[in-house]
Formats: sequence, structure tokens, C-alpha cells
Amino acid sequence: MFVLPFILLAVLFGLGFLNALWWVAAAVLVFALVHYGRGGTGGRGRGSDSDYGEYRDYRDRQNRWDRRYRRQRRGRWMRQDRRDREHHR
Repeated sequence: MFVLPFILLAVLFGLGFLNALWWVAAAVLVFALVHYGRGGTGGRGRGSDSDYGEYRDYRDRQNRWDRRYRRQRRGRWMRQDRRDREHHR
């Protein structure tokens, strides 16, 4: 299965002498083989930390959300406490 892309690459390179467009196709094939073979964006490669990266992104978004709305809630709680204290006087 791994030999098939190299055979296809050789055929595309040979056809490139007839039409340069085949060399472009061969270059795209080489790029795909190198990029996806290293575990690029096409899928998970060996030793991929994508699960941890997704978790870290989620955690960072959650922390930003909490910091942003904690300030607003804190102000509302302080206003409510002040109203309660004024009401009980």
C-alpha cells in the first residue's frame, strides 16, 4: 500500500515530459505524502498532542469567560448586598 504512491509519483513524473501539468500533479502528490505522513492537518499522527491541545484551548476559553463575568457578577452581588443593608436599616 505504501509503494503505490511512489509508483504513481514515478508515472506522473514520466508524463511530465509530455505535459508540464503532470509535474504539478506530482509536486502536489509529494507535498501530500510529506505533509500527511508527518501527521499534518489531515489526521492524527504518531505522538499527537491534539487532545491535550483541545483541552488546553477549552480551559483557557473557560478561564477567560470566568474572569470576564466574575467581575460583572461581583459588581451585581455588591449592589445587592448594599441594597439589602439599606433595606434592613
